Amino acid sequence: MARRSALGEPHPLRFDPLSPEQLENPYGIYEQLRDEAPVFYAEPFDLWVISRYEDVLAAARDHETFSSRHAVRSSMATPPPEVEAVLAEGYPQLGTLTDSDEPYHRRLRGLVNQAFTPKRVAMLEPRLDQLAEELIAGFASDGEAELIDRFAWPYPLAGIADMLGLNRADLEDLHLWSYHWLKLIQATDPVEDQVAYAESFVALQRLVMRELEARQEQPTEDLMSALLEARLEGERPLSLEEALWVPLNLIIAGHVTVTRAIGNSLLLLFQNPRLRETLEADLEQRMPAAVEEFLRLESPAQGLFRTTTRQVEVDGVTLPAGARVMLHYGSANRDPRRYEDPDEADLERAGVRKHLAFGTGIHVCIGAPLARLELRIALTKLLRRLPGPRLAGEPERDTIFFARGLSRLPVAWEPDG
Repeated sequence: MARRSALGEPHPLRFDPLSPEQLENPYGIYEQLRDEAPVFYAEPFDLWVISRYEDVLAAARDHETFSSRHAVRSSMATPPPEVEAVLAEGYPQLGTLTDSDEPYHRRLRGLVNQAFTPKRVAMLEPRLDQLAEELIAGFASDGEAELIDRFAWPYPLAGIADMLGLNRADLEDLHLWSYHWLKLIQATDPVEDQVAYAESFVALQRLVMRELEARQEQPTEDLMSALLEARLEGERPLSLEEALWVPLNLIIAGHVTVTRAIGNSLLLLFQNPRLRETLEADLEQRMPAAVEEFLRLESPAQGLFRTTTRQVEVDGVTLPAGARVMLHYGSANRDPRRYEDPDEADLERAGVRKHLAFGTGIHVCIGAPLARLELRIALTKLLRRLPGPRLAGEPERDTIFFARGLSRLPVAWEPDG
């Protein structure tokens, strides 16, 4: 049943994240949702949207009522038979850290935590620093580049590949296959395109499984081996089939979100010269806070999905059992009930790290420390190495239902020499 107005008619608000106007600027509709229908039924998507900070926070923490199964699927439509036939050539879908419930999630996260440690992330900093330098050196003297393709996706993906022990020669395939997976679960493209996306995802599965099997035979010092070797008292170790979904999750979620965060952050700086001047005046000291503020303002994952396990009331609205729900992080992070002047960038904002860009509760993003490190290094290097950066053309928005980012960001600067 749709949310009703006082007159008993469906609420006139139109929530459509893929519409051109909302791709360009969705924040007006978010404000209307928070003010007029904070728990809103988007009938075309059969989806309830929770938009206020406190409501999103409470739902995210109530993992018993709000199941995370299918947490990244904006569409629950059954795939066409042609797509299912291709997916059947891969491996059975098992839970990931993002889309599993207890007790499986507890076991999986405990074992992954044994491998994906803060020490392992910290040890990556010199390598990430060098990688950023190498990528920027490839175009710094040109004076102009499309930074999504030249930097924003190769940088985080190469970092994850190094951590997992994957070959950098496979980066372009990994990037394409990851994007195809996002398009596949969105299920808005023609069937022939969805078949191609499914073929990409099966190819990605097979590559990762080959790497895991190789480490089972001969362990190495990378994260893949650490996953297979992880042990918790009273829990069985990960099987190959279970372990498969951890690198898949890291490869896809771990680079597409950082890619979007880099592009979003740069665009914010280009659109707000005073903000950029403030940041550049004390780059090292201000960058950590800037990263948090950019994530709050332009959350790369605008929200993830839940399914209610029972009838539940949220902000005076009763959701039935089995309802599909979007916890809208992007709206919650601009809720004036939580943040003063939420649409303004404030590099001294108190409590900014309580934003929901990485989720919260048991499903808070395990890769958040790595993402923060990558963003700090990436933005610092780009601002230092590219003098006077500015837009060199129109940016282009990507078309993913639950994400916000750019597919193109042409940038010019004063070249070296």
